[in-house]
Amino acid sequence: MPQNWKTYKLVEVGKIITGKTPSAKNPEHFGNELPFVTPTDFKNYVKNVSFAERNISKEGVIALKTKILPIDSIIVTCIGSDMGKVVLNQIPCLTNQQINSIVPDKSIVNPHFLYYKIVSEYSTLRTLATGGSTMPILNKSEFENIEISLPPLPEQRAIASILSALDDKIELNLQMNKTLEDMAMALYKHWFVDFGPFKDGTFVESELGMIPEGWEVKSIGEVIETIGGGTPKTNVPEYWENGEIDWYSPTDLTSSNTLFSLGTAKKITKLGLQKSSSRLLPPGSLLMSSRATIGALTITRKEACTNQGFISMIPNEIVSIYQLHGWTKYNSDLILSKANGSTFKEISKSEFRALPISIGNNIESFELQSKSIYNLIENNILETQTLKEQRDSLLPKLISEEIKLKDQKIY
Repeated sequence: MPQNWKTYKLVEVGKIITGKTPSAKNPEHFGNELPFVTPTDFKNYVKNVSFAERNISKEGVIALKTKILPIDSIIVTCIGSDMGKVVLNQIPCLTNQQINSIVPDKSIVNPHFLYYKIVSEYSTLRTLATGGSTMPILNKSEFENIEISLPPLPEQRAIASILSALDDKIELNLQMNKTLEDMAMALYKHWFVDFGPFKDGTFVESELGMIPEGWEVKSIGEVIETIGGGTPKTNVPEYWENGEIDWYSPTDLTSSNTLFSLGTAKKITKLGLQKSSSRLLPPGSLLMSSRATIGALTITRKEACTNQGFISMIPNEIVSIYQLHGWTKYNSDLILSKANGSTFKEISKSEFRALPISIGNNIESFELQSKSIYNLIENNILETQTLKEQRDSLLPKLISEEIKLKDQKIY
């Protein structure tokens, strides 16, 4: 540890608060007064908390009798498979009992530095947890006695500002992509649902209602190729070791949650591909998870294949990737309604292939506008990935002073 750094227990740098959950017998305790943060919400955050999927009412706040977390509290999941994840709140909020939070003493520690310090201690938190790998638990007494080393406050603020600049840009890109995706869907709806560009023309009846004259309705299976997937035998090393082909499972989509894919957790070999029912998909294919979590989407950026939990779609000159993505997302409720199964819901390829889609002409302007939007989204995703890699590389080095600030040139 550097000479001018000091060691503290977490309880010495702030107040530790464990959350609570209102009783299900009191639904009136849920409302719109304060965000109620649970580990499930962490999938929606990069660093900062500004909302939650559920909120607590005034009655709930009173009934819980727990301290409201002020802005710049550090919120840490301390139970379950997601244990050790960290966020920083930018609005007052409450949490459930699976979370321990630190209200930092700002005379000792900069909240943003403390956030990054605890992020860097992820493996330590997991090691201290008890209860096994599937349900690890880090109780309050263990949590508050965790030791951390801190530099003087000016150095804390400087380190935090470098890392925060990267995270701020990441969050800005994510917000921008949310807006761009909304624009893309609005554009799709304008052309293929409301038929806005053709409103002054002649319309004819179809199974989807009135459509522009010259258009037609076909099943999606008639106009594009739909492909399933498969899994090579997991006990054959030659199918997996040193694999170079992206092999998607639904978890790859739900964990990354990006419109354009950045790769997979597991890869298979050419032999593994040959020995499974999976097929190689070209870049620009649309993958849709078809079981358990139905309707998660991503567009491939390079050749890939999937397991059996997907229906993959290959766009063509009749249906572009832009119309295909818009159609699939717009019809997500219809797709889900066609799923069945007792153990988990799944939509079959035959049910999916029968779904109707409108095929039109004179849509060149839609294609050009969509291409511009989707290109911006893809570029933002790639930049965000680079920023995350830079942040993850810098974080442990700055936090441990392996890299000293005077040696860093910040552009």
